[in-house]
This record gives sequence, C-alpha cells and structure tokens, in this order.
Amino acid sequence: MRLGIDLGGTKIAFIALADDGAVLLRARVASPVGDYGATLRAIVEGVAGIEDRLGRRGTVGIGIPGSVSPATGLVRNANSTWLNGRPFARDLEAALARPVRLENDANCFALSEATDGAGAGAHCVFGVILGTGVGGALVVGGRVLAGRNGIAGEWGHNPLPWPEDDERPGPACYCGRRGCIETFLSGPGLARDAAADAPDRTDSQAVAARAAEGDAADEAAMARYERRLARALASVVNIVDPDVVVLGGGLSNVARLYERVPALMPPWVFADRAETPLRPPAHGDDSGVRGAAWLWTEGEARAAG
Repeated sequence: MRLGIDLGGTKIAFIALADDGAVLLRARVASPVGDYGATLRAIVEGVAGIEDRLGRRGTVGIGIPGSVSPATGLVRNANSTWLNGRPFARDLEAALARPVRLENDANCFALSEATDGAGAGAHCVFGVILGTGVGGALVVGGRVLAGRNGIAGEWGHNPLPWPEDDERPGPACYCGRRGCIETFLSGPGLARDAAADAPDRTDSQAVAARAAEGDAADEAAMARYERRLARALASVVNIVDPDVVVLGGGLSNVARLYERVPALMPPWVFADRAETPLRPPAHGDDSGVRGAAWLWTEGEARAAG
C-alpha cells in the first residue's frame, strides 16, 4: 500500500493506493497554518488513522509547496512559510519511524499524470501548474527528474520569452525580478492583465467565463494569455522536447487553451513541425496527492506491508 500526502496552505490531503492505483481511502484535514509542530502531528495522526482503518502499513510520500535544498536538507521556497528552513523530511521520518519521500507538489502532479494519467505511456512528460503561482516538473522514464540543484522544470521564474514591447520590463515578481513567466501566466497575472482594460476584473476564472460569453475586454486578455503561454511552452519544447505537456492548477480547467495554444506554438518552436500535445489532467485535484503516493515503486510498497 502507498500513502500519499499533499500538504497545502489550507488543507492536508491523504490518499491510500493499492498496487494497481485503485483508491483505498481518502482523507483531508485543515493545515495548521503557521505551526510547524502541529503540522507534523497532523500528518502523523492522519497516517495512523488510515493505517488503523485499513489494517496495514504503507510507504509514505509527501508533496509540499516548495523543495528541499540538496545542500542543507532544509525546505526552501515554500509558500507555507512555516516549513522554510526546517528539516521537514528528517523530522517526519523520525515521527513516523520509517523512510519518507518528499517532493515538490508540481513534481508529484507530473508523476501522477505520467504514471496513470494524461501522460501515461509517454517517456518524457512536462507537468505545468497554472494556479496562484506557475510551476513545472519533468518526469522521464517514469521518474521525477529533480536536477542537480533540485529545481528541474521550474520554468515559472524564467523570463517570458520573446517579449513584446508592451511586455517589457514586465510586472514585479516576489522573487525580486521582473517579467517572470509566473507574473504573466498565473491566475493573478491573468486577472491583473484583464484589469488593465476593465478595473473590476479580479478573478481569472471569471475572466475566462466572460470571454466565453463574448466580453471584448476579457476576450482580448485571454488572447494575450494564450500567446504568452504558447511562447513560454515553446521555449520548453526547444530545450526538452517532451512527448506531452499536461496542465494543472485552476487555469487547466479553461478548455479553449488545449486547442488554441498548440496552434500558436509553431512559429516559436525550432523545428519544421510542432506537434507536442497539450492535455488536461486525468486526475484533476487528486493528481498531486496521487503523485506523492507514486514516489514509491510497487516492490517498495509491497515490502512495506
């Protein structure tokens, strides 16, 4: 049995998967915001509760909104800021009395979709998060490609490629730079862009909905968004050339992206043809927590009991 945990800013989701990926149990509790010790206790209690109900022990994988520094073993860049600077993986292993595998939540999303989702069967999958922030991850041969610095796939803090004149220098980003892909392609980035023409535009999902209803200002914002996403993905194709790109996050629910963005990519792809498919996630909101469970192989899960 594999146990997956998705530690978010407001909730902690748990899932138990059988060897074939079937869901045995789901659970969810509120995140103890700002309290590191309480977060550890909530995870330990959640794991114990699931194992008691199912009568067996499982491997534990966890996705977090940040990453672990290979140099220090400490969490960095987590928007759940009470994790930053903490040896979270080591503390969890001690509290659970077993090994724990911990990955960035975008890595877990990509692994889930590569294993038995929209990228199943593909050798190289690029998973994209288009939500409050913009993240990315690469899965190659069924395994997360972390990279030497533990940041492989983190395209959101590269500059928007081939910027147009009115896109320079770009919005300020929390990372301290300007013009990052995240500032344009996140949900808040889309809403901010739409608000330049209509100040009441404050919700990205509403922007997409109003564009579908024919609102001119929102349609213009969506068209700009699609051109920017096409350029940003083309730069990934030029470097990695993945077999498939899978979108996640709130904006992955905007159906028009899957037709329009691939059609806009060819001028920016350094090849005679641009055929990279763009797909919605097969597992929706479950992708992250499922991917955390898949951090362990079938043999490892069986050995755990």
